[in-house]
Amino acid sequence: MPQLPAPDYPDDVRARLEADAREIIARYPDSRSALLPLLHLVQSEEGHVTRTGMRFCADVLRLTTAEVTAVATFYSMYRRKPSGDYQVGVCTNTLCAVMGGDAIFEALQDHLGVGNGETTGDGKVTLEHIECNAACDFAPVVMVNWEFFDNQTVDSAKRLVDELRAGAQVEPTRGAPMCTFKDTARILAGFPDEREGAVEAGGSAGPASLIGLRLAKGETQPARVVHPRGEGPQDDRPAGPTAEEGE
Repeated sequence: MPQLPAPDYPDDVRARLEADAREIIARYPDSRSALLPLLHLVQSEEGHVTRTGMRFCADVLRLTTAEVTAVATFYSMYRRKPSGDYQVGVCTNTLCAVMGGDAIFEALQDHLGVGNGETTGDGKVTLEHIECNAACDFAPVVMVNWEFFDNQTVDSAKRLVDELRAGAQVEPTRGAPMCTFKDTARILAGFPDEREGAVEAGGSAGPASLIGLRLAKGETQPARVVHPRGEGPQDDRPAGPTAEEGE
């Protein structure tokens, strides 16, 4: 059976969202270009993109709900079902996986009692495995609402989710202070980040990630000999008799 039309937002919520939507749409020469930030906006309202949210986007952009649904279902950052205050993503791509990401993800599933994409009963944490975060020199990496927690272990990852569920103040390894997933979605919609110190907070790539950039700028790197697997470092000085052989 076909679904009935999605219900509308309450009048006060719709009025507030319409004001925000007008601000977003005004940034673009073509209104339909505002669809991605508008999806983040409606996600910030309920914590995921609902049918009501997609209907709202379609109405204000004069699109069909099919066009909006096609976009909302394509990008993984748009959640299609209720999710937690904290999206905990464990990188399981190649380097993070072999450095411990697979073990971390498996341990967190057992520790939290949830599977991939599922949310704890208290509504605090949604766990998922994610693809490369371009932070391989900090592997294994866990992200919470897109903030970095580098060089994780099974034990540190367990402590992290326990602190999140307990409401403790958690500080990312790099980047801005933590906020809820709804707050993150509103920031991604293009509204000011009101967290104290968030704008000044930063987090750059590690030295291994920056070697190519430094070489492109003409900086030289110290010479390094890479030996075949199974062989240890060799002394590069000319071979000669040892002290004992020379006696």
